[in-house]
Amino acid sequence: MATPPPYGQKLRAKVRNWINTLLKGTHSHFASYLPGSKGRLTTWVLKRFYAGIKENQDQIAVFKNLPADAIFIYVNKHKSYFEFLYYHCRYQELDLPYPEIGFGYRVFLWQPFSRLLRMALANLHYLITKFARPNPYTSDYYRRELLRGRAAFLSLVEKKDFHRRFIKEHTDPLQYLLEIQKTINQPIYLVPQLMFFGKRPSRYYPKLADMLFGPEARPGKLRRLVTLFKNSDKIFIETSEPINLKRFIEQQTVTDQSADYLSLILRRDLLRQINRHRQSITGPTIKSMQELKEGILTGPRLKEYLEQYAQKRDTPLWKVRKKADGYLEEIAAKYSPAFIRFASHVVGWIIDSMFQGVTHNHDGINKIKAMSQKGPLIFVPCHKSHVDYLMLPYLLYNYNMPAPHIAAGKNLSFWPMGPIFRAGGAFFLRRTFRGNVLYAKVFAEYVHKLLAEGFNIKIFIEGTRSRSGKLIMPKLGFLSILLNAYKNGACEDLVFAPIYIGYDRILEESAYVHEVEGGQKEPENLKQVLRARRFLKNRYGRIYIKFHEPISVNSLLAEQYQRPLNDLDTKQQNALCRDLGWRIINAINSVTVVSAYGLVSSAVLNSSLRLFSLEDLMFDIDTYMNILASQDADMADTLRHGHINTIKNVLDTYVQRKLITQVSDHTQDEATDFQYQVNVSKRPLLEYYKNNCVSYFIPAAFTALAILEKDTFRFTAADLHASYVFLRSFFKYEFAYNLDLPPDYFIRKSIKAFINDASLVPHQTIPDTYNLTPAGLRKLKSLAKFLKTYFESYWIVLQTFRQNARDKLNGKDRLKKIQSMGNRLYKRKEIDLPESLSKINFDNATNYFTTHDVKGSEDADQIAHFEDIIQGYLKLLSS
Repeated sequence: MATPPPYGQKLRAKVRNWINTLLKGTHSHFASYLPGSKGRLTTWVLKRFYAGIKENQDQIAVFKNLPADAIFIYVNKHKSYFEFLYYHCRYQELDLPYPEIGFGYRVFLWQPFSRLLRMALANLHYLITKFARPNPYTSDYYRRELLRGRAAFLSLVEKKDFHRRFIKEHTDPLQYLLEIQKTINQPIYLVPQLMFFGKRPSRYYPKLADMLFGPEARPGKLRRLVTLFKNSDKIFIETSEPINLKRFIEQQTVTDQSADYLSLILRRDLLRQINRHRQSITGPTIKSMQELKEGILTGPRLKEYLEQYAQKRDTPLWKVRKKADGYLEEIAAKYSPAFIRFASHVVGWIIDSMFQGVTHNHDGINKIKAMSQKGPLIFVPCHKSHVDYLMLPYLLYNYNMPAPHIAAGKNLSFWPMGPIFRAGGAFFLRRTFRGNVLYAKVFAEYVHKLLAEGFNIKIFIEGTRSRSGKLIMPKLGFLSILLNAYKNGACEDLVFAPIYIGYDRILEESAYVHEVEGGQKEPENLKQVLRARRFLKNRYGRIYIKFHEPISVNSLLAEQYQRPLNDLDTKQQNALCRDLGWRIINAINSVTVVSAYGLVSSAVLNSSLRLFSLEDLMFDIDTYMNILASQDADMADTLRHGHINTIKNVLDTYVQRKLITQVSDHTQDEATDFQYQVNVSKRPLLEYYKNNCVSYFIPAAFTALAILEKDTFRFTAADLHASYVFLRSFFKYEFAYNLDLPPDYFIRKSIKAFINDASLVPHQTIPDTYNLTPAGLRKLKSLAKFLKTYFESYWIVLQTFRQNARDKLNGKDRLKKIQSMGNRLYKRKEIDLPESLSKINFDNATNYFTTHDVKGSEDADQIAHFEDIIQGYLKLLSS
C-alpha cells in the first residue's frame, strides 16, 4: 500500500494548481498587451477623450489596399502613450486592425483589474521560480500573438532606447520582426503613422513657447492636452506608405546582410520616410530672410562667381556683393506661416462671395501628396486669371500641404500688394534677364536654395495669363533654371505637377478682349485693387481644378535617355527641357475640364446660320460631346447629367449678358422655338470661352478638314496623313500635341469617333476605307470650323507681308501694320470673323511665317505658296 504524500507536498501542489489556474497555464501576461475588451467604463472614457480628433477618409482607405492576411505593425517616430492609446481606441471603433501589442510600452492604467492581478502574480511567480522576469521576446509571446492576427505598435525613437539595444543588448523589435518574416510566408506590413498638432513648420530658432511646452511636431503633455481640448480640429492623422517586410528582405541589395544590419537600414528608411512625410505637410524649417541671404551669398558657387565677376569688370568686390544683395531683396519671398493661416480664411471668404463652388479631383491631390515625399514639387497650373495665385495655395493648405513659393512677375511687387504677396510665398522675377548676367546668377542661386531647403514652387510655364483662353506654348527659361538646380544637386528628384485651373467666367474678360484686339495692357497698381471690390458682389460660376499625374524628372530620364542628367551633353539637356515643357502643356490640356459655357460658345461661334435655334445648337453640341466622349474628356457635372437643361441655362445667361440676342416673340413655354443671334461685338469674348476647351477638338478638326479637302465621299485613312501632318506643323505655335503618339493614332481615333456618330460608314468590302454620310458632311464642317479663326488671322499676316518690304516690318510697327490690315480686310468683308483680329494669333502667325522664309514682299514665291493653301482651306470652311 502506497504511502500518502506529506501534508506540505500536498499544499505545494494545491498552490501550484491554484497559481496555474489564475495564470491560465502561462506566465505570458505582459503590460505591453492592452486587450480590446477593457470594460465599458474604460472604453467610454477613451472614446470621449479622443472624440475631437477627426480622421481623413483618404488616409483610412490605405488599409483597404493591403492583403487581408497581413500582419499590421503601426510605426511612429517618438514613443508616445498618447498615440498608442489613440490608435488602439479609434481603429477598433472604425473596425480596422487595431494595435493591442506595444513594443517597448507598459500600460497599467487602462488594463482590466483581473489582468493587473495576473501580471503581478506572473512576474512574482516567475521571479521566485526562475530568478528572472518573463521576457516576451525570448518566450516568443510576440510571435505567437502576431501570428494569431493581433496588430502591434512600435516607436522608432525613445530615450535610452539605443543605449539598451547597443550596450545592454536588449532585443531590437525591428530585428525581431525581420527574423519572424524570414520564417513565415504571411507578409508583415509596417504602417507609418504621423499625428499632427498643427501645420506650422518648425523654426530654425524655436520660440519660447516651443522651448517650454514643446514644438507642434513633438508637443509636451500640457500643450498636447490643451490642443486636444481647446483646438482639437488642429489635430489630424496621416498614414504614410506601408512597407512590406517580405519584399524588403527580398531586395537584392540586402539579401546577404545580417538581421542586425537590416534592422539599421530599415530604421533609417522608416525615419527618413516619416520625416519627409511630415515635411510634405508642414513644409521645411523656416529660416529668417537674413539666414537665407547669408546661405546664398556665401555659398561656394555664388561666392566664386562674384569674385570672378568683380575681377573681369574691374569693380570692387564689395560693390558687386552689394548689388547681389540688392537683387536678393528684390527677388526673395518673406514666407510667413502665420500670414498664410490668416490668408486662408480671407481667400475662402472671397471664393465663397464670388463663385458658386470649387470642383477638384481628390485622387489627383492624393497622388501629388504621395509624390511630394520623393522630392520638391513644382506645381505648374495653366494661367487664366489672377485668381490662380490664390486658388491653388488655398486648396493645398486645406488638404494639409504647405503653400508653395510662387514665381510672380515683378509687375506684381507694387505697394502695398508686393509685401502681402511676399508673405504668402511669392518671389518676383523680371520679364527678361537679358543683359544682366549677375541678376540671372543670383536668381538661379535663390531657386537652388529653395529646392535644397525642400520648398515646393509654383510656376506658370506660359509666362503670363492667357488672353486667348487656350494654353500658350511653354516658356522654357524658368524650366531650364530648375533643371540646372536639380543637376547641381539641389534635390534628389524634381516632381512636376501639371494642373488645370478653369472658370465658368473670369474676372478679367473685358481687359482680355481689349488686349487681344490690340489695346495696351494696364499696369497693375493699387487703383486696380480698390476697383476690384465690385467683383465681390458678382457670381462667376464654378472653379474647376484638375490635377494630372505627376511627372518625375528621374523617371523621365530613365525612360527617355537611360542615364542621369549629368551624363547628357548640352544639346540633349536642351532637348530634355523642350520635351518636358511640351509634356507639361499636353498634360494640362489632357485634364482640361469642359464647361457648358465653353461648349455653348463653340457651337454658337461655329454655327453657319445667322439665326439659330436651340435645336440647331444641340445638333452641333451632340457632335462635340461625341468627340469629348471618345477622348474620355473631363466634363463638368452639369454636362454629364441633364445637359440639355444646362445648355438652356447657359443660353439664358448669355442673353442676359447681351452676348447673344433672343429675336423671337414666343412665350417661355415654347423655349425650344426661340431664335438667337450672336452679338457681333461680343464674338471675341465668346471666342475666349470657346478656346477654353479647344484642345480636345483640334485632332478631330484636323482630321475633318483633311476629309473635306479630299472632296470625295470615299477615302482611306492613309489619304489623310499628309494633310494632318501639314496642319499640325502649320499651327505648331497655336496647339501643343502629344510627343509620344504619331499622327496616325489621332487620325484613326477621330475616324472611330466619326463612325460612332454616324458621320462615317466603313466600306463593306474594301478594308480601311470609309464613306462620308450626308449628315456627316455637316458635322465635319462644324468640327473643322474650330480652325477658321486661325486661318483668317494667318491670312491677314500674310497679306501684310505681301504689301510691305522686310525693312518696313520691324518690331511694334509690324504689329500695327498687321492690325491695320486686319481692320481693312474685315471692313471689306474679306474676313468674316471679328475674333480673327487677334493680336495673339498675329504674333503666332508671324513666328510661323518668319521661320519659313516669309519676312516681307521680297518673298513672293513663298507668300503665294501659303496664300494658295490658306485660301483653299477657307473655301472649304465657308461653303
